[in-house]
Amino acid sequence: MDQKLQSLREQFRDDLNSVSSAAELAGLRDKYLGRKSGLIAAEKKRVGSLSSDERAEFGREVNEISAEVETEIARLNEQLASEAETAGLERETVDITLPGARPRRGHLHPITLVRQRIEDIFVSMGYTVADGPEIETSFYNFDALNIPAGHPARDSADTFYVSEDLALRSQTSTVQIHTMQRQKPPLRVIAPGRVFRRDTPDPTHNPMFFQVEGLNVDRNITLADLKGTLQKFVEMMFGANLRTRFRPSYFPFTEPSAEVDFSCYGCDGKGCRLCKGSGWIELGGSGMVHPNVLEKVGIDPEEFSGFAFGLGIDRMAGLMYEIDDIRLLFENEVRFLKQFS
Repeated sequence: MDQKLQSLREQFRDDLNSVSSAAELAGLRDKYLGRKSGLIAAEKKRVGSLSSDERAEFGREVNEISAEVETEIARLNEQLASEAETAGLERETVDITLPGARPRRGHLHPITLVRQRIEDIFVSMGYTVADGPEIETSFYNFDALNIPAGHPARDSADTFYVSEDLALRSQTSTVQIHTMQRQKPPLRVIAPGRVFRRDTPDPTHNPMFFQVEGLNVDRNITLADLKGTLQKFVEMMFGANLRTRFRPSYFPFTEPSAEVDFSCYGCDGKGCRLCKGSGWIELGGSGMVHPNVLEKVGIDPEEFSGFAFGLGIDRMAGLMYEIDDIRLLFENEVRFLKQFS
């Protein structure tokens, strides 16, 4: 055999033994079998320099080496593919005797948990749950709630205005107006949802928070009905044998108006960290629906009366879960939120 061809064969076998991947094998194929720059193609160009007697033998030897290279490359390619498949199967093998990995369960946000509990309590008392838009006109956000032009609550320092006549609702009392326009008394409705006010965030305030408004309008509704309703709610929400008290206050949409407190369920009114030593916990605002509000929605205040109340859902969540800073409820910190279920 031609000496150069013999050296080429030995060089190929050495190169073949050093191949360990499909990429290296592809490079080896190009090195020897490439049509333009391959080593075998370069040897074939020597035919023109040989005598006619040498050409036949040389051609046979070149073809023999070319066939050997192709065969060996094909064999090694099949071997590498088989090894890769075996390795892949080993990586994907599942040991069915191992204990399964328990999937991580999702859970509800603490505000959602408290909201659902509030809704369940009032639904059991005959109330329906209503919802409404978060962007309201001045009529629903102020005028219909007996908040006249020039009132401090309408100032841009307290309210998020979208335009001159549109604002993010500052209380869910707006839903009560929508409800009384659609439905005539008797009616019982609660309206939980988000509200917005220009408050500086701190441990007890947030510019966006959740509250629930309640409304009951019918003939002969009195302040006693309001007191009985909120007393029953406190007992079902926080525990039996708790007491409530009403302190005179002022709200434009109710008259008379009162702030509502309930005796601390942590110390039974004796004073503790939960109630800051007072024995009482603030629940929210309440009162009898102002006659002007009823007139705005076409209900005769001489025939019908009603009571309304507003309770902070964030505040109740903070109390029930002993959260000192309500900003934690809105920071989406998974390590904090996953404590609740």
